[in-house]
Amino acid sequence: MLTRKIHKILILLIPVFVVLRAQGQDNMKNNTSAGPLQLVFPTEAEWNVLYEGKEINFHLQVKGGKSDSVRYSVASGLVKDMKFDSTGHFVWTPGFDIADRINTTKSFPVVFEAQNTAGESVSREIVFKVNHVNRPPQVDELQPFYVQYKTQNVYKIDMGAVRDPDGDPIVFVPILEEMPEAMKLSAAGEITWEPSSVQFGILKKGPRYMEFWVEDQPSKARTKGRLKLDVTQMDLAPDFTIIPQQSVIRSAENNRINLRFTLSDPNGEEDITTFNFISENKKVPQSALVKNTATSYEFIWEPGYDFVKDPFDTLAFNIIFYVLDKAQNKKERTVKFVIKNTIDESLRDTYVYNLYRGALVNAWGLIEQMTEKEQELKKAYTRAKKGKRSRSLLNASLGATTGLAPVIATDNQKTRGYITTIGGTTVATVGTLEATEVIGKSVNGLLDRFNYVMQKKNELQNKGDVFAREWGQKSARRQPDFIRKLDEFKALMNLSGLVALELDANWENKKEATDVAIKKTFKDFVPYTKDEN
Repeated sequence: MLTRKIHKILILLIPVFVVLRAQGQDNMKNNTSAGPLQLVFPTEAEWNVLYEGKEINFHLQVKGGKSDSVRYSVASGLVKDMKFDSTGHFVWTPGFDIADRINTTKSFPVVFEAQNTAGESVSREIVFKVNHVNRPPQVDELQPFYVQYKTQNVYKIDMGAVRDPDGDPIVFVPILEEMPEAMKLSAAGEITWEPSSVQFGILKKGPRYMEFWVEDQPSKARTKGRLKLDVTQMDLAPDFTIIPQQSVIRSAENNRINLRFTLSDPNGEEDITTFNFISENKKVPQSALVKNTATSYEFIWEPGYDFVKDPFDTLAFNIIFYVLDKAQNKKERTVKFVIKNTIDESLRDTYVYNLYRGALVNAWGLIEQMTEKEQELKKAYTRAKKGKRSRSLLNASLGATTGLAPVIATDNQKTRGYITTIGGTTVATVGTLEATEVIGKSVNGLLDRFNYVMQKKNELQNKGDVFAREWGQKSARRQPDFIRKLDEFKALMNLSGLVALELDANWENKKEATDVAIKKTFKDFVPYTKDEN
């Protein structure tokens, strides 16, 4: 009985399985063809808002489309440290140098793409917003503070050993419970202390340590610093730090080099007597070392374009900086300088500017000459028109004289013949002169030359405006196309067709080619400024 019931149940369940399987197949079809191909990104709120130093890690996915085999790529916006592979895996840890305390957020638009084997593709732009993360200052090990008895000891915390990774201003904050009595710490890092006999006796038994805060501004992030306190029974050598702390300084000619020095002496600033340098290269002037205060110096030097002689590309030499105290204790450091030979761009800029201005001066002069020629042809055209009208009147009057001769001298045949002969000869002569255009000039010929002059003048004006505007900036004239365009512009002024203008080769312009005059003709002309010179 139980077996029969099981068979009946199985027979009833078979149609159900068939229906469910068919529905499943339909669902699969709907999933693969449920619409166009689309990119699927994380759904968390503000998932694209990042912070410096914090990693973002996600897998790009798609939905829809006619194929489930998809290849992912980035069309644009991929920056350094971003990692993205064809499977859609994206990893990025924004560096701490992206934003700062002033510009607290920076955006990075990235265009993601996906393409399946069916040829469908889709893309979408995601804007990652990176927020600034403030980091606390860093403090290295400091040189000990050696103090003397019955002396106002001054110690300046070495700024080369204290830094803020974000470049924020830093101040020093004392920890009162860690400081000996009567000791003072300024916000600039200067410690003053005159130990009492008891305090000095304690230090003679062994060194002690004091702690303080280094705080950045305006975030108020703090890092604890530690300073060793010890007594001195001998005249220790002075010391100094160089900012930037580099043993090799590489620079180009005509580039200013600036080094800053902070001097210190365990026995007090008054113990320092000399700070100077010795250079292997005698072209470095002693005046390059500038004294600001007794413990603050600067090295300011700008090698000229003639410092490195051709054919050398670079010139290397050492400078030894040293400090002396009253006991002739000496501390020195050697800095290597490597100066690179550099081309004086100002000479090249001046040369190409003169080519630019010279071409416009020639064009301006030619336009002035054609303007005079235009006025001359205009006057000649006016005179020619008046001359033609006068010839017509003279012809008509002489003809009338010939026709009236029989009427005036009806009786005297001899007089009548003279009048006819004179009148007829005059008409014939005037007609011949008019035919050969000796009286006046051809009106049509003058009009053609006048129109030709106007055409060439307008053409030169238009090309000059374009040339003045396109090459008015120094950066544009540095491009290699400038010389080619200059030759084309000059060729326009050397056209063989200009002979037809009947311009005088010995013509001299009465006006001076000043910048104002050139700019009046070519509005976009840019004269050299003082900064460019």
